[in-house]
Amino acid sequence: MGKVAVGATVVCTAAVCAVAVLVVRRRMQSSGKWGRVLAILKAFEEDCATPISKLRQVADAMTVEMHAGLASDGGSKLKMLISYVDNLPSGDEKGLFYALDLGGTNFRVMRVLLGGKQERVVKQEFEEVSIPPHLMTGGSDELFNFIAEALAKFVATECDDFHLPEGRQRELGFTFSFPVKQTSLDSGSLIKWTKGFSIEEAVGQDVVGALNKAMERVGLDMRIAALVNDTVGTLAGGRYYNQDVVAAVILGTGTNAAYVERATAIPKWHGPLPNSGEMVINMEWGNFRSSHLPLTEFDHSLDFESLNPGEQILEKIISGMYLGEILRRVLLKMAEDAAFFGDTVPSKLRIPFIIRTPHMSAMHNDTSPDLKIVGSKIKDILEVPTTSLKMRKVVISLCNIIATRGARLSAAGIYGILKKLGRDTTKDEEMQKSVIAMDGGLFEHYTQFSECMESSLKELLGDEASGSIEVTHSNDGSGIGAALLAASHSLYLEDS
Repeated sequence: MGKVAVGATVVCTAAVCAVAVLVVRRRMQSSGKWGRVLAILKAFEEDCATPISKLRQVADAMTVEMHAGLASDGGSKLKMLISYVDNLPSGDEKGLFYALDLGGTNFRVMRVLLGGKQERVVKQEFEEVSIPPHLMTGGSDELFNFIAEALAKFVATECDDFHLPEGRQRELGFTFSFPVKQTSLDSGSLIKWTKGFSIEEAVGQDVVGALNKAMERVGLDMRIAALVNDTVGTLAGGRYYNQDVVAAVILGTGTNAAYVERATAIPKWHGPLPNSGEMVINMEWGNFRSSHLPLTEFDHSLDFESLNPGEQILEKIISGMYLGEILRRVLLKMAEDAAFFGDTVPSKLRIPFIIRTPHMSAMHNDTSPDLKIVGSKIKDILEVPTTSLKMRKVVISLCNIIATRGARLSAAGIYGILKKLGRDTTKDEEMQKSVIAMDGGLFEHYTQFSECMESSLKELLGDEASGSIEVTHSNDGSGIGAALLAASHSLYLEDS
């Protein structure tokens, strides 16, 4: 697991963006089409600006919305969902546990043998299964039967190394990465399908109940110990290796955050307080919006043309699904209004999402003197055979502006969580360590993004407080995290 101290001295400020754009400006003519290109670039840079004062406003707004979402359902754009996870892994867990991670067109089944604090994860095995397209739009029983059959086949390959004590039922952590209204740790009704699934009869139904019935039909004796969101799984995986983990953030195709809240700080919680005094909250922070967010004309048009206008605003400006699309929209405006690619607008440039964030990351990371990678990407993706060096520098500047805004707003969100927990400042004579577990391809693979996010968080915290904050990469949290949550909520804890 990689660790990055927030104190890392990576410089990432609005001023650096401005310098990068200035270099481009000086090398271009100030009239004609280049003047129009630069005008678009300058306006975009100004609209995306994230000075420290704005980041603090965003963080404060995030904290206010967190309070409102904890007070009542529907009280905030942040759903602040109660996960019913009140015991995170301690490292003492022992035994054999299973996980099922369903989040898209593939699902993964996993088994993990835990050996307590000394041995930790003794052994793990997993298998990935593709879901046939017709099952994604067919009947509920057919889908869950297919999943249960795959799980039963996987259990049948269990070797002697994975020993289940006599009299024990196998226990499973179920990661279900679709919107669910959870009613307990092991039950939750499907709100809606996403990611290409459309099985109408399953909407409103308990997904744990559906899987239980399917397991019964295929003769698989297994108890679902925990139904979890992938961000909650990442938090569990992070906490297993480091007891100072207080929150988890996924920055990938989408984005979300979860954190550990005091049970007494959740007004909408009814019933007896958990013995641990804690409750994991799934924020669903991608839906955050605020007048302080620096939105541009390109963000507004992207949102308007999306499948969910007015929703997931934060996600649409910081997550991997959208960063490349924002770049495409700015380049299209430059092509249409300033003949950036010549007299004809490249037809490929009109195709939504043709520029993906990995393409943008590869271009942004180009350090060759002639920006060769930028040129080849534009040629391959947009079918523009030749580009000048100054055109490529404009593309780099756009990548920098878009990634910097996303990274700094991500840092502001994390800072908002730390403020809500009272961990944004150092206490008297006390260094209260706080670790943020991170996962997702955007964080892992887009170096400029993750480094900028970490340095921006340090800037928000200040030198003294940032010394007690650490960002760690918690890889594959949603898989092993689910198995760990099954272990920490096992019926057989006292026997371990």
